[in-house]
Amino acid sequence: MHIVIVNRWPTFTDGSRWDHELTRYEEFVDHNAHRVSYVVDRAGATGVRAAPEQIAAQVEVADVSSFDALDAAVAEIAERTGHPVDRIFTLSEFTLDAVARVRQARGIPGPLPEDVAVYRDKVRMKELLTEAGLRTPQFARCEGREQTSAFARSVGYPVIVKPVDGAASIGVHRIDDEEQLLGLWAEQSPEGNEIEEFVTGSVHHVDGFADADGKVVFQVVSRYVNDCLSFENGTPLGSVVVQSSKLRDRIEDFARECVAALGMRGMPFHLELFVTPADELVFLEIAGRVGGSEVPYLIHELFGVNLFELWLRSLSGEPVPVVPPKSGDPSGGWLIMPKPKHLPAEVVDSTSMRATVESVWRELVPVRGQTLEAGGGYDSLQSGRFIVVHDHESGAEADLRRLMSEYHLELTPR
Repeated sequence: MHIVIVNRWPTFTDGSRWDHELTRYEEFVDHNAHRVSYVVDRAGATGVRAAPEQIAAQVEVADVSSFDALDAAVAEIAERTGHPVDRIFTLSEFTLDAVARVRQARGIPGPLPEDVAVYRDKVRMKELLTEAGLRTPQFARCEGREQTSAFARSVGYPVIVKPVDGAASIGVHRIDDEEQLLGLWAEQSPEGNEIEEFVTGSVHHVDGFADADGKVVFQVVSRYVNDCLSFENGTPLGSVVVQSSKLRDRIEDFARECVAALGMRGMPFHLELFVTPADELVFLEIAGRVGGSEVPYLIHELFGVNLFELWLRSLSGEPVPVVPPKSGDPSGGWLIMPKPKHLPAEVVDSTSMRATVESVWRELVPVRGQTLEAGGGYDSLQSGRFIVVHDHESGAEADLRRLMSEYHLELTPR
C-alpha cells in the first residue's frame, strides 16, 4: 500500500521542547511493509524522522492546507514513484479539509469532505446531535446582518460568533449587544461563521479514542481552569484531570452518545461541553483529532496511552494496540501563560517553578535574552508552559493556581 503522510509539525532538538514527541510516524507506520511518502511544509520537513531509504518520495510545499498545492504534490509523488496513492492522511486539524478534498478528487479511500464536516463544521455537528436528542446551544449558520440580528434577539444577548471550521478559539467573539454585532459585520463578512446561544457553566473536555466499530475504548475527562476564549484575551489557560465521580460518569456517557451520533470510527476525539449551574450537560464542540496543547503528553504520562499511536496505526491499517483498563485514578493538569500583547519583547528574567511546586513534571520557560515574537498557538513557547502530575484533582488544581500567581516573567520591549 502506498501511503502519503501530510505533516506540518516540526521536531524540536533543543532538549526542552516536548511538542510532537509522541507523533512518531517512523515507528507507528510500518515503512517497510508499506511504501510511504510525505508532503510537508518547511517546518514539517524537520518532523520526518524516517531514514531516507525508507521514504518513497517527499515533496515540500509552501502551504499544506492548500488543496491546490496538496493535490499537485500528490500527483507529483504518484508520478515520481510510479505508484498510485492508496491512502493519504494528516494529524493536523488545519489540513483535514484539504486532505479530504484530495481523496475526493483522486478517488482515494478515506473520509471525504462530507464525512470530515461532522467534526469540522460546527453547524453540521450540532444539527446531527440535535437530531439525536442531545442538548446543544441554540445555533444558526450566519447568512447576513438581518438574519443574525434576529437570531440574537430571539435567544438574547450575549451570543457567540465563531468560524464554522475554526480551531483553538481563533476568530471567536462574544457579542454583548446588537451594536457590537453590526460592528463585527462592518469589519468582516458573516459568511463562514456560526452564531449561537451563550451558555453559562464550567467547561470540560473529553479526550479519547473510538475504535473501528465506534466504541469508545478510552477516554479522559478534564475540567478547564479558565477557558480557551479567555486565553485569547490574555488569561492563563489550563485544565485538570477529573477523578472518579457521578458527574464524571455522566460526562463519559454523554461523550459516548456524541461520538455514536456523529459516526466517528477509528479515530481520536476532543470533545468540549458545558456543565451548567443546573448540572445540565450541554455540547460545545468536537474535533476528530488528538487534543492540543499539553493534553496528549499528560494523558500518556498518567495512563500510558499514546493517542497518536492509536490513530496512526488505525489510519495505516496496522493492528491497533488494545488499551488496558486504567490503573488507579491519578490526576494532573497543564497550564499555559499567554504572551503579552506588546511584542516583540526580550526576556530579562524568568522563574523556574520546579523547586517551588513539587508536582511540576515538565516546564517550558523562556530564558534570559530570548525574544518573544507575536503569534503562535497553544504549542508555541508562549510566556511559559507547565504540566503537573498529582494524586488528587484538588491538589492539581491548587498547584495550577499557584503557578498562575507565583510565576514571574520580566520582559523589555524590543
